[in-house]
Amino acid sequence: MRVVVFGATGMVGQGVLRECLLAEDVLEVLVVGRTPTGARHPKLHEIVLADVGELDGVREDLAGVDACFYCLGVSSLGLDEATYTRISYDYPVAAARLLAQVSPAATFVYVSGVGTDSSERGRVMWARVKGRTENAVLDLLPHGYAARPGFIQPTHGVVSKTRWYRLGYAVTRPLFPLLRRLFPNQVTTTDRLGRAMLRVAREGSPRRVLAGRDLA
Repeated sequence: MRVVVFGATGMVGQGVLRECLLAEDVLEVLVVGRTPTGARHPKLHEIVLADVGELDGVREDLAGVDACFYCLGVSSLGLDEATYTRISYDYPVAAARLLAQVSPAATFVYVSGVGTDSSERGRVMWARVKGRTENAVLDLLPHGYAARPGFIQPTHGVVSKTRWYRLGYAVTRPLFPLLRRLFPNQVTTTDRLGRAMLRVAREGSPRRVLAGRDLA
């Protein structure tokens, strides 16, 4: 497979990129993002864009890819709805729209989250916006999926870019084995999530909105 990863410097994206580079059936990995990953690998090719919502310059690079894993995102804390919408709706939908034009048979997995509001009418801003994004991705691409992981523990050296996330993961690390036993369908790791997304790219899924149980 030829795969594209958006947001490979974030916590989820780092895990997905690692699993893509390890997978024997992934021949090429194109990373598109705002900052370079710093990784070096024969399979890896990176494109750094000042604005990941403007993708005309990568149209040819995305033509004919087999899968796209959209992991780029931010916390809604401190952001107004317009700013959060630009990052969490405009950017991923621009990517999905381009894939629909140049690689319509590709699998597109958008990383959403538990609590996303697919009705788009709820009171929680981030949940409404992500629900709107999920719906757009599913409408644009016949092989579009939304992944809704719960608690994600970083593994294999993956580090969150958000300081208070890092503090939270440090505190909960000793409790992770217990959390996994108590909530097996709501607790995962970055490597397990990456492998689950690759499996969707290989085999598809009967459900297009993938909750924690589906991803497990």
